[in-house]
Amino acid sequence: MSDEKQDRTVSLPVLGDMDRRTAMKGVGAALGLGAFAAAASPLTRLGEQTSVAEFMQRHYKELTDEDKQTIFARLETETKQQYGADVTIRDHQPIPGVRYGYAINLSLCNGNGKCMEACHRENNHDRATNESYIRVFEMPKGTFDFEHGSTTFDHDVPQDDKYYMPVQCLQCDNPPCVDVCPVEATWQEEDGIVVVDYNWCIGCRYCQAACPYHARRFNWQKPEIPADEVNPDQSYLANRIRPQGAVEKCHFCLHRTREGRQPACLEACPTGARIFGNLLDPDSEIRWVLANKRCFVLKEDLGTKPTLFYFFD
Repeated sequence: MSDEKQDRTVSLPVLGDMDRRTAMKGVGAALGLGAFAAAASPLTRLGEQTSVAEFMQRHYKELTDEDKQTIFARLETETKQQYGADVTIRDHQPIPGVRYGYAINLSLCNGNGKCMEACHRENNHDRATNESYIRVFEMPKGTFDFEHGSTTFDHDVPQDDKYYMPVQCLQCDNPPCVDVCPVEATWQEEDGIVVVDYNWCIGCRYCQAACPYHARRFNWQKPEIPADEVNPDQSYLANRIRPQGAVEKCHFCLHRTREGRQPACLEACPTGARIFGNLLDPDSEIRWVLANKRCFVLKEDLGTKPTLFYFFD
């Protein structure tokens, strides 16, 4: 081997304490895309089989049912080892003939924050940061300017001169976050829900920058959740505990809604401000709201076509 070729040789890292995203970024940057596939083949001979399996895992859309069961079993085992909790991870598929939509009655929302708390618990968010996919803005009545709104209010609610607007992923029909992902780790499913393959995400955060609603979250660190607080009813594309370095977002609680249940935030709302249902069903409550209320969406001029609507009585 010539000196020039020796200088370009890259030693592959041992993956015992390194996750797939970290390895991909380090090795991929050093080798370039063309050489990466050839250089990755020795990884199958490494001793740490679980890490190798994660590193070599294919995109969700390429997985067979057998592949999924193997991966889910591995993730369940890792959750038990890392969090001390027994969990079940499933693969909830879209229901044929269903296109989900959400509507929020701003006349009823009083800023109590129960929706945020329910999202936090249901979706296995990091406890230290008190993360949630939902933010509730306290807005001055008679205005629609988020610069004058606040998500950090800590006084009694509701305030007479304020109204309250929850914001989460709007599950756009024309989602810019999907368009910018360089590895197709995020996409829209047949029922309209935009999902993320957390194991395929490389953490570039392009999607986070592209979302005009600030609806995506980045896991800067490994989530910390006490064993007795882990929600064991999990779905691969939904509320399983996300790895460090991955982007995540609201998924309309697909592990619940694809079973015919309501999102956790809706069940927790004490005022009845939230309406969820099938946009393709002419007899659904969400269709009645769209037909009989003056509904609007955020930033309509951007052409993202949200399926989360707002209205006042």
